[in-house]
Amino acid sequence: MSQPGKLPTTENPATDPDIRAQDVDRRTVIRTAGIVGVGVVGAAAVAACGGGSGSRAGGAAGDAAASAGSANVVIKVADIPVGGGKVFDATKVVVTQPKAGEFKAFSAICTHKGCTVAGVANGTITCPCHGSTYDAATGAVTGGPAPAPLPSKTVKVSGGSLTIS
Repeated sequence: MSQPGKLPTTENPATDPDIRAQDVDRRTVIRTAGIVGVGVVGAAAVAACGGGSGSRAGGAAGDAAASAGSANVVIKVADIPVGGGKVFDATKVVVTQPKAGEFKAFSAICTHKGCTVAGVANGTITCPCHGSTYDAATGAVTGGPAPAPLPSKTVKVSGGSLTIS
């Protein structure tokens, strides 16, 4: 076991007796937890996107690949406030409802430096990084250093759902 304040005597922590095993174990646990966490989140995302029971050629893996390649995002109409909107970080989409029943969708990536926009309020989409603002109805730049409008997406309304592509 190492002495408090004593530096390791070799270059390899795995073979150096002066480096405590619990330090190596702690790093290993943290590293492993990060990898497992990413795997669980990724699996949950694929499961949430996957549709069907794997009946197409390729089975479940084919379903997951087809879903991952799909640009469609389905959102509940009730999640988008009139006169406001919502940013969906996972899919990098911002959806607005400038007037009751009128839905717009744009890329949530600011055209200035690529930050994700933060929110929608009072008819304005805002980017927290450098203060760019966009019109929630058109995606046009209304202030800040952004050089171009937010790219628009297609919105289809069906019952209580919005499909963004």
